[in-house]
Amino acid sequence: MRTQVAGQPPSDDFERRVREAVFETVDNQVASGVDVVSDGEMSKVAFNSYASARLSGLGGACERRPSTEEQLFPDLAEYLLPQHGVAGNQFPVCVGPLQYIGQTEVQRDIDNLEAARSKSDPTDVFLTAASPGTLCSIFGEGYYAKYQDYVFAMAEAMRHEYQAIVQAGLVLQIDAPDLCIESHRKFQDLSPEEFLGIVALHIEAINAAIEGLPTQQLRLHVCWGNGPRPHTTDIPLKDIIHLLLRARVGALSIEASNPRHEHEWHVFEDVRLPEGVLLIPGVIDSTTNYVEHPELIAERIVRLAKLVGRSNVLAGSDCGFGTGAGRGWVAPSVVWAKFRALAEGAQLASQALW
Repeated sequence: MRTQVAGQPPSDDFERRVREAVFETVDNQVASGVDVVSDGEMSKVAFNSYASARLSGLGGACERRPSTEEQLFPDLAEYLLPQHGVAGNQFPVCVGPLQYIGQTEVQRDIDNLEAARSKSDPTDVFLTAASPGTLCSIFGEGYYAKYQDYVFAMAEAMRHEYQAIVQAGLVLQIDAPDLCIESHRKFQDLSPEEFLGIVALHIEAINAAIEGLPTQQLRLHVCWGNGPRPHTTDIPLKDIIHLLLRARVGALSIEASNPRHEHEWHVFEDVRLPEGVLLIPGVIDSTTNYVEHPELIAERIVRLAKLVGRSNVLAGSDCGFGTGAGRGWVAPSVVWAKFRALAEGAQLASQALW
């Protein structure tokens, strides 16, 4: 994948290697005791920038602004693990009307996951796709006169990918870290109130893109970024939860073990989930090599289940363990140990709740 980003054509056996990687990661998830599994995003160079190859109307390159966090902690980069994969922070710019051209690629992902499901027999499977707001936050503006027009054009284009996944009978997870992290990145110059307007706009675009799709096959993932960073400039969950719950999805995936945000389970003392919506709290962290004790995981599940209902909680991870090719904070063997602890903790929680 890194050689392709550098401009070289894929190797002759690339598609075979992707398929085998999907089989392996699905099998490892099931063997670890995980019931609802993904394809590990094995075909994607990154959870967000993969979409640049599935959209027309993009060209050139732009650089992401340093976040407010990077400005507050200028020596932070020296202490983070070396990262490889997509070079720098360069992303394409919107230079023409957006259209979806990734039909072959998304069908490949669907076929690979279906084949892996037949082999490993998990309870359920899901595929991820980047939200319109995520893509508009990282891909430069240019063609559309207004940002709002850009966002809704992206929603219309990505709707094709969302539909393909759902119509194949799979669960679609829309990854929308933009709803949190862009407060200190693209939109760092806005006031808190103005950023909430951006969140509302991005949620509206998501709803437009998934209109007519069955909510029970839709889940929304939000997070404050997959990195062991200070997170001191993060927007609090309490400030955006009312907007997140406007998304017409059947499940909301949030971080619940990030040490900067774990305390925010208290938000659900005052906030009620809409009828039929599941909460997927991250009860294992995806950025440290600590393996959480199953009893701690069970505690995290139980305290939320007592607030939102024991049948309304599906235990998950805070975020992906490898959100870009070659990028990862946790050793693979530790990842599977963390998943085994997740499964054991969920069993303990079920015993306590039932």
